[in-house]
Amino acid sequence: MDSYRAIENLLYRYAELIDLGDLPRMAALFEHAEILAPAEGSSVKGTDSVLAMYNASTRLYPETGTPCTKHVTTNAIIEVDEAAGSATSRSYFTVFQATGELALQPIIAGRYHDSFERADGAWRFRTRRMFVDLWGDLSKHLLYDAATIKP
Repeated sequence: MDSYRAIENLLYRYAELIDLGDLPRMAALFEHAEILAPAEGSSVKGTDSVLAMYNASTRLYPETGTPCTKHVTTNAIIEVDEAAGSATSRSYFTVFQATGELALQPIIAGRYHDSFERADGAWRFRTRRMFVDLWGDLSKHLLYDAATIKP
């Protein structure tokens, strides 16, 4: 598999795991990485911290064990420096949600600015910067009031 496809698969794997409610495996993608939310001034690094952040913020529904979401990642622009074993990407995300109380709708959209490194022949996240551009009804997705984090 070429580097571009491997990195693209990392982008999609994150979305797949969070939608499955598999927060431990999703957090493991960031074992050697840091997630930053510049607008909030927040930063978490490593599997345990990432898992704690998602456990504290993501509502999982007992009926499904999932957040009843679909994270859709699009417009990925991936730039690879094979010689240096590093890469960057910029992509869009849109999160859709439907629950018994919420009709299917987009609830948030924004951008990821990611960096990657190759270690032991495999690509892994180094940083993820999350930028929120559009807000919808996050009341059924987050475990806290999203109004407290809006710019």
